[in-house]
Amino acid sequence: MSVRDSSSVGEVLRNMIASGQISDPASPKGRLLAAAAKLFRAKGYSRTTVRDLAAEVGILSGSIFHHFNNKDEILFGVMKEVVSAMNASLQLILADETDPRAKVRALIENELRFIHGTPGDASAVLVYEWRALSTEKQALILDQRTLYDQLWFATLEEARLAGLTPIESDVLRQLLHGAVAWSVNWYNPGGDMSMDELIERILTLVLHPKGP
Repeated sequence: MSVRDSSSVGEVLRNMIASGQISDPASPKGRLLAAAAKLFRAKGYSRTTVRDLAAEVGILSGSIFHHFNNKDEILFGVMKEVVSAMNASLQLILADETDPRAKVRALIENELRFIHGTPGDASAVLVYEWRALSTEKQALILDQRTLYDQLWFATLEEARLAGLTPIESDVLRQLLHGAVAWSVNWYNPGGDMSMDELIERILTLVLHPKGP
């Protein structure tokens, strides 16, 4: 099975924008969230000021507070929208698969598409700026993150029961998440290795090889 192109993620994002589940990137709020994700990733949340955000968008600092009460709410907005989109996209991809190996492949593909695609800044912020979010808002994000992890655990357990791997689903989830997340530091989507090839290499690390 060949890896889907990024249109699957794009379709999910367009549908969620149309239904109001996430912000339109062309709207003032959407532009602000995109700028925040970019700066939080590049400079770090603690080193990014409201003035930095305003300058990136090209507005006055006070205008930011028409959309958010404080910087913590902006960080929460970035994380909430990307984790909601990751959930929706993964559910869509898994719904098209019945084979356990193909399902594991879909898990990896979805996460890579978010890390290396258009939502890459927000995805990185979700991982690396987690501790910067207030405890109250962490709990809200964890509700969405738990749904996402449950999809992973159920799929990986199905693969284990099918004899594709001896590794416990909770351990395998952490191993795969670490490998995929770290790829942001070395993998070039426009380089010699296609994403299809990268996914196959990751699969060989954790699943038994296909039969003849």
